[in-house]
Amino acid sequence: MHLFVDNLTNVDFSYLDHSRGLVGETWLADAALDGALDEQGMVCDFGVVKKTLRHWLDDQLDHRLLVPTLSPHLSINHSEGHVNLDWLLGSGESISVSGPEQAFALVETEEIKTDSVAIWSVQQLANSFPASVEQLKLSFHSECIEDAFYHYSHGLKKHLGNCQRIAHGHRSRIQVFINGRRSAEKEKDWAKRWEDIYVGTREDLSSTRPGKHGEEILNFAYQAQQGDFTLSIPAALCEIIDCDTTVEQLAQYIANTLGTEEPGQEITVRAYEGIGKGAIASAKY
Repeated sequence: MHLFVDNLTNVDFSYLDHSRGLVGETWLADAALDGALDEQGMVCDFGVVKKTLRHWLDDQLDHRLLVPTLSPHLSINHSEGHVNLDWLLGSGESISVSGPEQAFALVETEEIKTDSVAIWSVQQLANSFPASVEQLKLSFHSECIEDAFYHYSHGLKKHLGNCQRIAHGHRSRIQVFINGRRSAEKEKDWAKRWEDIYVGTREDLSSTRPGKHGEEILNFAYQAQQGDFTLSIPAALCEIIDCDTTVEQLAQYIANTLGTEEPGQEITVRAYEGIGKGAIASAKY
């Protein structure tokens, strides 16, 4: 017998890619189970399936940095519950991240892809269901977005939950209205501007240094409730703003920036954070 749950939940995270760098991402999760019927006439109670999978995905993938541990581009070490890693980029520069172990998902694969993460996740969940479940399948996919969107990563040091982790992110749509009318042009501009971007808070910028090939490297560091976090990233992959990077502040930052570009016009921005949630901000100069 085959059991399925579509759009079980979604996970927001970031991952490391040799070409793109630090990529903020949002995936929807689907699940399928094969097995024999138990004494209740079920393969497994839907309540158990959803609770078990949602808890694991929320705890082990959501708001983490996914690291492909079999990649030749990775150097990593562990010390007393802390992870330090360096990731080589195609440009020859690198990204360095450190933080508590709970801020990372160390995935045994060469590349972070929907299929490879699904296979690894199933392996981790091997003993999580009753004997009536003979096989578990997971699949991940992106939200279908026909308009503009961007991938961004960030960290919120003041947050009491997992948003405090310095390298997690989202795949998010962006909607811009000028005097009440959608502006596809401005939406595309921001989708390009924040394509695979790290949005950092100026207060968290501890220093800068020249990279191996002359590019400026930005060093971010902060202490949060879960521990100490650091991130070093090429400046070309980053945008620094003068406030925290909550979605509320990002929406206002975009609206203010557009307002100065379009004086006298009423600007409204709907900035999403992942799927189905976000903030609305307005500006007029």
